[in-house]
Amino acid sequence: MTMKEHNWLITTPLLTLLLFVSFPAFSYGLVSPPTLLNKLSQGTFLTTQDLWFHQTLDHFSPNDQREFLQRYYEFVEYFDVPDGPIFLVIGGESELSGIENDYVAVLAKKFGAAIVSVEHRYYGKSSPFDSLETENLKYLSSKQTLFDLAVFRHYYQNSFNAKLSGKKIENPWFVFGGSYAGALSAWFRLKFPHLTCGSLASSAVLHSVYNYAEYDQQVGASAGAECKAVLQETTQLIEHKLATNGEELKASFNADGLERDGDFMYLVADAAALAIQNGTPQELCNPMVKAKKAREDLVDAYAKYVKEFFFGTFSFNVKIYDQDYLKKTSTNEDSSTRLWWFQVCTEVANFQVAPSNDSIRSSKLDTKYHLDLCKHVFGEGVFPDVDATNLYYGGTKIAGSKIIFSNGSQDPWRHASKQTSSTDLPSYTIACSNCAHCTDLRGCPLFPLSLEGNEKNCSSPDAVHRVRLQISKHMELWLSECDEGKNFM
Repeated sequence: MTMKEHNWLITTPLLTLLLFVSFPAFSYGLVSPPTLLNKLSQGTFLTTQDLWFHQTLDHFSPNDQREFLQRYYEFVEYFDVPDGPIFLVIGGESELSGIENDYVAVLAKKFGAAIVSVEHRYYGKSSPFDSLETENLKYLSSKQTLFDLAVFRHYYQNSFNAKLSGKKIENPWFVFGGSYAGALSAWFRLKFPHLTCGSLASSAVLHSVYNYAEYDQQVGASAGAECKAVLQETTQLIEHKLATNGEELKASFNADGLERDGDFMYLVADAAALAIQNGTPQELCNPMVKAKKAREDLVDAYAKYVKEFFFGTFSFNVKIYDQDYLKKTSTNEDSSTRLWWFQVCTEVANFQVAPSNDSIRSSKLDTKYHLDLCKHVFGEGVFPDVDATNLYYGGTKIAGSKIIFSNGSQDPWRHASKQTSSTDLPSYTIACSNCAHCTDLRGCPLFPLSLEGNEKNCSSPDAVHRVRLQISKHMELWLSECDEGKNFM
């Protein structure tokens, strides 16, 4: 086992402060491929300039002095020099390409904040190892990542002060994240309350369970009764064709490379579910309901949707559903999928299984399918200890403070988030027909990005606006309390 060999790799225990602060003048589940993010977000970044710092490989072993380069981005155009707040946007389970011009930018303008964003360890260009073999992935966990953020926060504050002629300033920090990164945002505030004034946990998947049947149930509810019935019928027809002429069926979906029937049915389920999760239900339901009313072949209609929208517009690679492809340990453009499955198989699970009745997805997608995938892809002994994860973080009973939770009413992940509100842990649900994953940060739909997270494409812009006002209100209070007392607790 060797770490990446580059001429910049250092093995000393000391972090080298790289003073790159420049003043001008982001499916839980199967992740969106980098090609999709690049394709749909061109011209929407505040900055794409790569910056680097040296990160500790293992925060829990004081005798391990290895380090790796971790990528981050900064945007300081809105910063109120010298004591404005610093917004930390957490990178999640995919490559980070820059700081996007979403609703965080609007908040940064309002509060005079600098924005920094850190790429999650192992993802994108922040991998410690050239090979992603299972043994090398043992340092990939949410716990290590939280310490990454704490180390980065210390590093960046020091480098910020150095740029300000050595002035000793403790800027107020506020943390943001969506989906898995939303959970990290909440967990960072929980574990390091002295390092941040508060956090926004957008569509945060907090609660870990083995069988997350609520995902499929919410997909059906969000699709509506008519569309749900069509999708259920389509799944049954696909299962029948799979049993009688599987090769021809898979070929009609451009998925003939998927030898395992379970992998193919996972693709079939995901193609529908992600349309709901991403806030584009009409792209799925309109053609399927139309085909049903016209008495057209539903399997052909669904295959057309998958090829044109799922593989076309959303640029999903069919290979990421192939377990043999996920076994590949060389880094490639689809590495994020292997990496996220490792976290699923070791920490969080939330297997998207078929409910016992009234399911849209195939009954083949049960607990055994997921556990077999974990074993096949990563080897023996890989198993998600969800009880330990919930014990460590608290699940939906998280006992932190000054954390804002926000969920879209149509998001299949909202049932694993915190939906009960309290004074110190306010929770809001944005209700509209296409208010799905991370609506508060991105607007509708999730992709492509609407500049500054503009809510105009949401079916109820007022609903989004009202929740954003509450977010801003809490931030203003907590930042002022933080600034007055210089006490983040």
